[in-house]
Amino acid sequence: MGAKFLHAAGVVLLAILVTLVVWQGSFSINWFRPQNAGETYILWAVSTLIFLLMVTLGFMLARTFARLYVDRRRNQEGSQIRTKLVLAALALSSTPVFFLVLWGIYILNNSLAWWFAQPAQNIQRSLVEVNLSFEAETQRRADAQARWIAALPETAALARSGQRVAGFDARFCHSHDIYDAELRRADGTRTVLCSGSPPAGALKLMTGAAEGPGFEVVVGARMPTDLAARQEEIEREVRKYKDLARLSKEIRSTYVLLLLLISLFVLFLATWLAQMFAKQIGRPISALLEAAGELRRGNLDHRVATPAQDELATLVRVFNEMAAEIQASERELERRRNFTEAILESIPSGVISLSAERRIQRSNKALAAMFGAERVEAAARLDDLFRPEDVQELHYLLNRARRTGLASTQFELHLESGVSHVAVTVAALVGKHTSGWVIVLEDTSELLRAQKAAAWHEVARRIAHEIKNPLTPIALSAERIARQIDRAEQGAPPADVMRIVKQCSMTISSEVQSVKTLVDEFSQFARFPAAQPVPEDLNDIVRGALDVFQGRLDGVAVEVKLDPSIPAVMADREQFKRVIVNLVDNAAEAMQQSPLRRLRIETACAGADTIELSVTDTGHGVSPEDRERLFLPYFSTKRRGTGLGLAIVHHIVQEHGAQIRVEENKPQGTRFVIEMQAAAEARPAGTPA
Repeated sequence: MGAKFLHAAGVVLLAILVTLVVWQGSFSINWFRPQNAGETYILWAVSTLIFLLMVTLGFMLARTFARLYVDRRRNQEGSQIRTKLVLAALALSSTPVFFLVLWGIYILNNSLAWWFAQPAQNIQRSLVEVNLSFEAETQRRADAQARWIAALPETAALARSGQRVAGFDARFCHSHDIYDAELRRADGTRTVLCSGSPPAGALKLMTGAAEGPGFEVVVGARMPTDLAARQEEIEREVRKYKDLARLSKEIRSTYVLLLLLISLFVLFLATWLAQMFAKQIGRPISALLEAAGELRRGNLDHRVATPAQDELATLVRVFNEMAAEIQASERELERRRNFTEAILESIPSGVISLSAERRIQRSNKALAAMFGAERVEAAARLDDLFRPEDVQELHYLLNRARRTGLASTQFELHLESGVSHVAVTVAALVGKHTSGWVIVLEDTSELLRAQKAAAWHEVARRIAHEIKNPLTPIALSAERIARQIDRAEQGAPPADVMRIVKQCSMTISSEVQSVKTLVDEFSQFARFPAAQPVPEDLNDIVRGALDVFQGRLDGVAVEVKLDPSIPAVMADREQFKRVIVNLVDNAAEAMQQSPLRRLRIETACAGADTIELSVTDTGHGVSPEDRERLFLPYFSTKRRGTGLGLAIVHHIVQEHGAQIRVEENKPQGTRFVIEMQAAAEARPAGTPA
């Protein structure tokens, strides 16, 4: 049924109900007693119409709830709020209607019981008896008037002679309550004594008769006007009361049905209004839900075109504006994404994006060129691309980057094409929590070869320079020895000659020792033994290294702070001991000219599986430009340094899979920090390698 039909049905039903209520006011139900076939047909038509309207309303209500149930079962958009609105309206309207119907039925039953109670019936009987008494009294007076007229001599004379006596009728017709009198003789003739029309209000007329000799007098008497009117009214009300008493059950049923019809109409009207209101709210909401679904599916061109009013219109407008902004943002993001992807695909370094669960999310063409496109395409985790030892190193870098934001190292990458030297940089994507990482792999094989060539060139130059320096005093000393020998042959004092020869030989011996030391250090650096790391106590290694400096650090305030809770580390005890000795020795030498000489050695846990060793001094420090070259072979900030000490330290640290960095110590000095991984058996459960 369409909306127009519902409007029309509602208007017709409302008009009929109002008519019935007005028509039935004060129980004026004369139409319950049809007097002819037409009125009976009208009564039947009205009753049928009421019944059909009740059936129609019931069907509409049932259909409304059925549609709501079906829409809710189908999970149709907007069905939830429509159902809630209809049920709320029905609950709000049915509660007062229910109590009003109960109260109306209660009032109806009490009223009918009071109207047809015994006192009312007694009053009705008393009214009937009073009416009968008035009639009897009027009849008695009419008979008395007839007897009085019959006893008059004029009446007897009139009956014999037929001659009317002048003024005879005026004696009684106008002076008594007689409006008609007639003389009837035995032979059947009649003489009208007086005649007139019944006066107004004389609705009840009585006839009296009296006999005389050979005649009979018949008179018509009238009741008083006010008594006649009241008697008629009493008779009418008595008839109505009897009709009502006879139809009391039908009246009760009719009014109960009328109450139920009105209640049903109120419920229907409430449901109908709720439906209309729900449509006004539900259609924009359904359109918004549909638009949200389209946006979720990627259709950013979709807009809400459903008309709405008030706040819903504002909501629709804001939603459309939001959708337009999302579309613009998506286009901007797509443009930036394309730009970023173009850059990512064009750079020569391999890039890996990892999720917070350390799963590979995406990579670039350079990485596919390193490992092979099929291998990269099938890889889900780092284990699918790298060797176990490389994966361990990468997980260490990931943990370090999570703490510091950035971590880097270099290692050899075993590929199908051979071994490549790569520089690995790991950056953490940090918000409130680490949401992922970006790993950049840069092939440094060519750069490393060039650096090695340059380094060996520098080594050769430095070695030549370092060897050339002692050769000059050796040559000069040899020349002096030769001259002194010539002098001895010429008779010079032997003591002077021997003194000079001895002095020159000592110089030659000292310079030869310098060359020997240089050759030994170079040989040791070139043929440094491979580390054999095993689980060791780092604190114990530090204590062993500091034992070497017993009595050698006079004037230096040494502060040792070792964390007893750190786990074991994988280390070659002797080599790592040499690292600590070298760092402490450099720190002590750097503080020789410093007014404040303080040395601090610390161990601490920097993470779940990371241990940090630091050596801090208050010396002259290292300039920022020298920090980059500090670990290169033969680079030294000391005047007579060989430049191999820190290079050996860097080499040992890298062989242990650790990292070493140089930091500024404020207010003055230098801080060397070594980060190492805990031994596998010492890591907490669930910590990645």
